[in-house]
Amino acid sequence: MQVSTKFTIAIHVLTATAYFSKDHKITSEMLAASVGCNPVIIRNIMGQLKKAGLIQVKRGPGGMALAKSLDDITFLDVYRAVETHGKDELFRFHNNPNPDCPVGRNIHRALDDDLLEIHCHFEEDLARHTLAEVYDNTEKAVAG
Repeated sequence: MQVSTKFTIAIHVLTATAYFSKDHKITSEMLAASVGCNPVIIRNIMGQLKKAGLIQVKRGPGGMALAKSLDDITFLDVYRAVETHGKDELFRFHNNPNPDCPVGRNIHRALDDDLLEIHCHFEEDLARHTLAEVYDNTEKAVAG
């Protein structure tokens, strides 16, 4: 399993929004320059973050703003916003294990409990971290 770059881009976008919002209008172009990617990618991620209630986007001169404080946005919130595509499962099962095979017939029973436990631990770990930590670490790095 590998989490896509959308997760770290979303963390970057949210952190940059908090960092720059005091002095700048936050736009997809500005965020794309910070991330180093195409503004279309940023707009797609912004749409997912908005749908999850993590940001507010005002058309025209408004720009983007956080909808919650940094302490109230967990890594799990961001992960669920950009990675799960509306599904809660971390692991996806292949669709057609062979029912005539003793392994194929029983693979779900053999794996389901372990995979559920792993999934729960993963989400618990993500929930322990907030964007406030990333922001604080960014400020420390900037200060050198």
